[in-house]
Amino acid sequence: MVALKDGIQSADAIMRLAEAGAIRPETPFASDQVQPASLDLRLGQRAYRVRASFLPGRNHTVQDRLDQLSFHEIDLSRGAILETGSVYIAELQEELALPGDLSAAANPKSSTGRIDVFTRVITDQSQEFDTIGAGYHGRLYAEISPRTFPVLVRTGTRLSQLRLRKGEVRLSDAELLALHQRERVVTSAEPSIQDGVAVSVDLAGFGQDNLIGYRAKRHTGLVDVDKPGSCRIADFWEPLYADASRTLILDPGQFYILASKEAVHVPPDYAAEMVPFDPLVGEFRVHYAGFFDPGFGHAEAGGEGARAVLEVRSRDVPFILEDGQIVGRLVYERMAERPKVLYGAGAGSNYQAQGLKLSKHFR
Repeated sequence: MVALKDGIQSADAIMRLAEAGAIRPETPFASDQVQPASLDLRLGQRAYRVRASFLPGRNHTVQDRLDQLSFHEIDLSRGAILETGSVYIAELQEELALPGDLSAAANPKSSTGRIDVFTRVITDQSQEFDTIGAGYHGRLYAEISPRTFPVLVRTGTRLSQLRLRKGEVRLSDAELLALHQRERVVTSAEPSIQDGVAVSVDLAGFGQDNLIGYRAKRHTGLVDVDKPGSCRIADFWEPLYADASRTLILDPGQFYILASKEAVHVPPDYAAEMVPFDPLVGEFRVHYAGFFDPGFGHAEAGGEGARAVLEVRSRDVPFILEDGQIVGRLVYERMAERPKVLYGAGAGSNYQAQGLKLSKHFR
């Protein structure tokens, strides 16, 4: 088996693990599928519309639950429209045979979250979403539920990504503060560091028009997930602008794209993940967690000044967001080795040096 160091595994390690059979793709990886610290996961041949979301539980496989809960099978090889408000389970092309000291975690890709497609990875005998225990052998499946826009997907579409981890490598608050003092992970003069570094929302506005974000429209056309630049912004989004109050009232059930007030920096020897802020602070949340690869916002990789784009949804009541309000936290973990190619430096990176930016599908 591949000799691995403690840490988040880099693209080179992911390729070595695939060659050793710990990752078993049905077809060879696409040229841009392996990212600096993660692996994109591809939809397989089949999906199933199901009655409800589920976890299989310790004594069942995903297929056991599909036999009980699925309405019908969908052939993804021809392309398929996934409707809003429905739940689908899709087979993934990547299967795992992890060694006993290697675990994995999954998250939606950036573009997936920005079109409000809720997706989570599940495994056989799993009791948690997006968590793959050390030593897991078996198939991977994606739960997919479009929330705002209907989407067109097909075999090979990538909605989720996988990060592989050996050991306990998350930075403590003291270690994160030391890293910030050396590398400046956010541009806050006095960052809030408590179970990660705080990220706040910018409602002062960007550019001459003081654009603060976008609110998704309802009853729109279709988003083809595999066709960048195919949708007009005006057909899917309502722009929002700052006013004198520098506040925004979130309407229940509405989906918003906003941006962080801080520029974010992930140094080359680290990886980061956005986690939702404590829900006790307010009835809203950053809708999707997300991976930030080594080199995001790194000046030498062309990313100086990169903001975190925030996918925000209110819960059951209207909620007022204020400029500078904390909406999430970034946790940092050590890489097992520095990736040869950083995010934004030729690795198929769509959002390096971003400000307030919609997904790649919109023009």
